[in-house]
Amino acid sequence: MIPVRESLRVAHIAWVLMRHGLDEIVLAAHLFRPIRFFRFLSPFYWGRRPPRAVRIRRALEDLGPIYVKFGQILSTRRDLLPDDIALELAKLQDQVPPFPGAQAKAIVEKALGSRVEELFAEFDSKPLASASIAQVHAATMHDGRKVVVKVVRPGIQKTIQRDIDLLFTIARLARTYSREARRLRPVEVVEEYDKTIHDELDLMREAANCAQLRRNFADGRLLYVPEVFWDFTRENVMVQERIYGIPVDQVDELLAAGVDMKTLGERGVEIFFTQVFRDNFFHADMHPGNIFVRPDGTYIGVDFGIMGTLTTADQRYLAENLLAFFHRDYRKVAELHVESGWVPRDTRIEDFEAAIRTVSEPIWEKPISEISFGHFLLRLFQVARRFNMEIQPQLVLLQKTLLNIEGLGRMLYPQLDLWSTAKPFMERWMAQQVGPRAFLRRVKEVLPQLSEDLPEVPLLVHRVLRKAADGQLKIQWQSEQLEQIRVEIRAGNQRTQASLAGATLTLAGVLGAGLLDASIGVNPLWLGAGLSGGGVLLLVWAIIR
Repeated sequence: MIPVRESLRVAHIAWVLMRHGLDEIVLAAHLFRPIRFFRFLSPFYWGRRPPRAVRIRRALEDLGPIYVKFGQILSTRRDLLPDDIALELAKLQDQVPPFPGAQAKAIVEKALGSRVEELFAEFDSKPLASASIAQVHAATMHDGRKVVVKVVRPGIQKTIQRDIDLLFTIARLARTYSREARRLRPVEVVEEYDKTIHDELDLMREAANCAQLRRNFADGRLLYVPEVFWDFTRENVMVQERIYGIPVDQVDELLAAGVDMKTLGERGVEIFFTQVFRDNFFHADMHPGNIFVRPDGTYIGVDFGIMGTLTTADQRYLAENLLAFFHRDYRKVAELHVESGWVPRDTRIEDFEAAIRTVSEPIWEKPISEISFGHFLLRLFQVARRFNMEIQPQLVLLQKTLLNIEGLGRMLYPQLDLWSTAKPFMERWMAQQVGPRAFLRRVKEVLPQLSEDLPEVPLLVHRVLRKAADGQLKIQWQSEQLEQIRVEIRAGNQRTQASLAGATLTLAGVLGAGLLDASIGVNPLWLGAGLSGGGVLLLVWAIIR
C-alpha cells in the first residue's frame, strides 16, 4: 500500500501529467484500462498539443528541481529512450531560485566551526549561481585570494530522499502494470539516478575529483582546473579558487577577445581524448555552463560532481571500434563486440556485421566534417541492442560526454573535422598499448613484484620435483562444468536411493497390512498405511528432485 502522503504526491504528479496532455502515459497502465474512455472527457485532450517529448519536458519542469535533474540524467540513457524524448530532455536547465544568503552563512559556519567573518575577509551573501543541488557565493580569503564557496541547499537531502522513494514507487507500479515500462527497466533507471544524485550531494567527493583532474592537467596548457582549499571543505561546503573566463557558448565574446576558434575546437577534442585514453578519468558533465575560456584560448573547467572512468578493456574496445569503423572494417567491429562478451557468444558474426554495415555506410556519403562521432556510437549501441547487447553504463556516460564535446566543438568551429583530430591520438594510444614500448612498460610495472617473488622460485621448483620423485605430486583441477556434473550425479544417486527406499516402504506397507498380526498391539492396517504413505512421499520427493 502507498502511504497517504505519497498518494497525494502521486495524485499531484498525475494531475501535472494530465495538464500537459500526457494522459496517454497515465491511462496506458494496465491498471487504468477500464477507465481509459475518461480521457475523452478531459479538456486537455481536445486542444492542440505540442509533440510528446516537449510535453514530457514541460511536465518535469513543473514538478520541480529534483525531477528536472532526473530528466537530465535520464536524457543520457539513449539506449533506453526514443531519440525524440532523449534530445528534448537534454534541454532541461537548472533554473532554481536561490535560497537566502543568511542560510548559506549559517550552513558554512556550522560546517567549518567558525564565524564567516573569521573564515573570510569578505563573503558575498548574493549568490553567483544557483542550481537544484547547491549554490555558489563569492568570497575573499584573509590573504587576498579570491574564492567561491559552494553550499548544498538546506534540507535538500530530505527532499531528494522523499522524491526518490516516490520515484521508486512509481517505477515499481509501472513495471507491474505496463509492458512498455518493463522494457525500459524503470527501477534500474531510478537506482542509477539515486546513486548519481547522492554522489553529487557529497562535496568532499567533488573536491577529490577536482584535485585529481588538476593533477592530470598540472601544466595547465590545455585545461585549467581550480585549486581546492581542503581546510575549508566539508561534505556540504566546498571552497575553491575563483576562476575568470568567457563562457564557452558566448561565441561573439570569444571572437572579440581574439580567440582562434579552429584551435579552440580542436583543443576541446584533444582534452576529451586525453582524459579518456591517457588518464582514464574524464569530466562527464561538460555542458557549456561548466566550461569557460581564457583570452589565450585555455579551457577552464568547473563542477566535477560527475566523473567517468573506463577499464583498460573498455579503452581498447572504444579505440579499436572507432579505428575499425574509420577503415570500414565492419567485421572487426562485430568481432570486437563478441570478444568483449557484451554480445552473446553464439551471435552470428555475419548477421551482426551486416547490421553494422547497414547503419554505417550511409554516414560515409556525407563530408567527413559532418560525420558525428557521438551519433555513430549511439547507432552502434542501438544495433547491438537488437543482438541482446547489455549496454555498459560507463560507455553510455562516455557517449553522452562525447556528444556534448562534439556539439561544443562544432558550435565553436562548424568545419571541425573530429576524425582527423581524434584518429592520430587513438592510433598513437593503440601503438603504446600493443607495441614494444607497451611490453617494456608492463615489465617495468611488474618488476618490483618479480624481484620479491623470484628468489623463492628455485625452492618452489625443488619442492615440486621432490614430490614428483616421491610419488606425492597431486594435480588439483577445478571446473565449473565438472562441479555441476558432480552435483547432478550426487542428486541422481540421492533420487535413486530415495526411490528404492520409497518402493521398499510401500511394498512393506502393503505386505505388512496383510501378514502382521494384531497381537503386536498396532492395527496392521494403520501400520501398513503409514509405511505405504511414507514410501509414496519418498517416491514423490525423488521425482521432484
